Amino acid sequence: MERTKLLLLTPRLGGGGAQQVFALLARGLSQERFEVHLGLVRAGDPGPGVMPDWVTVHPFGVGRARAAALTLLRLVWRVRPGVILAGSPEIGFLTLFLRPFFPRKTRVLVRQNSTVSAALSCGGVPRYTRLLYRLLYPRADRIICQSRAMGEDLAREIGIPAEKIVVLPNPVDLEGILAACETPFAWSGPGPHLLAAGRLAPEKGFDLLIEALAMVRKRFPDADLTIAGTGGEKAALEALCCAMNLGNTVRFAECVRTPYGFFPGATLFVLSSRYEGMPNALLEAAAAGLPLVATPASGGVVDLLRERRGAWLAEQVSAEALADALLQALNSIRPGARVRHEFFASMGGLNTGVAAHEECGA
Repeated sequence: MERTKLLLLTPRLGGGGAQQVFALLARGLSQERFEVHLGLVRAGDPGPGVMPDWVTVHPFGVGRARAAALTLLRLVWRVRPGVILAGSPEIGFLTLFLRPFFPRKTRVLVRQNSTVSAALSCGGVPRYTRLLYRLLYPRADRIICQSRAMGEDLAREIGIPAEKIVVLPNPVDLEGILAACETPFAWSGPGPHLLAAGRLAPEKGFDLLIEALAMVRKRFPDADLTIAGTGGEKAALEALCCAMNLGNTVRFAECVRTPYGFFPGATLFVLSSRYEGMPNALLEAAAAGLPLVATPASGGVVDLLRERRGAWLAEQVSAEALADALLQALNSIRPGARVRHEFFASMGGLNTGVAAHEECGA
């Protein structure tokens, strides 16, 4: 049987949730059915164990997707993939712009990793981004969203036909979660221990979480917070911690590939984002059985967590509302409590995720 050539395109590996999704996807594909190639826009080694050795990695060695146009075009003609999957809107725009110059039978899929309306309204993207969506996204064979709400938002905001939108939840690395449970991080102090994960960027709302922690500590004076992630906002967040007199209460764990090792001792997981698609960190924490507290960062997050056992949604995206939700959760759960999150049963391949917390001994 002739294998299908698949070209995965991503800005980088090892940094955020979207990159972890692509690493999981590549590792999960059948070597017998697919010949997998990975195009990396930014320079850098993916690192040992990130990709199986049968995946051919093509580093472009440029800083931004638009600088990779000729490299990508040459790669497509050399590999002649049957399917291209672009892992972010940035590289999706480039791929769809170049599509008329690809071999005729090449199919192009784009993974949408954020809620379009929120991304466009909250700033941080060029003003012409909406135009790029409208001009280029219709060229895709399919656009993959992580939740029904994300797909509906894309159709409404950009006018994409519903038949082009596919809803596929993100994969969860259960094996990695279970392996991390064998050598868990040693939390210090009585807690409660709050855990958050993600890129240190304004949209992740870690400033709101730090302000909320200061309010929570009035009721739970030993509460602490660990944020697993890297990014340009670290200095500003550290300054905010000092201004809120939090001292060593907030820990920034930068040198970790995943937050899994923090799961066993954490009291709960917090999603503090101003806007999101369907964050992998939230699904991973749920797979480990952690109680969840989240802002209404997207319709997908709200649909997933509303009125669910072991999950608390803030009424709005603000430090005060997040603090209220945290206090509700901490007043309701016992230390070390773990939850069987029932929503995994309705998310296809994720329905085995609830087993992870049992293996953690929680």
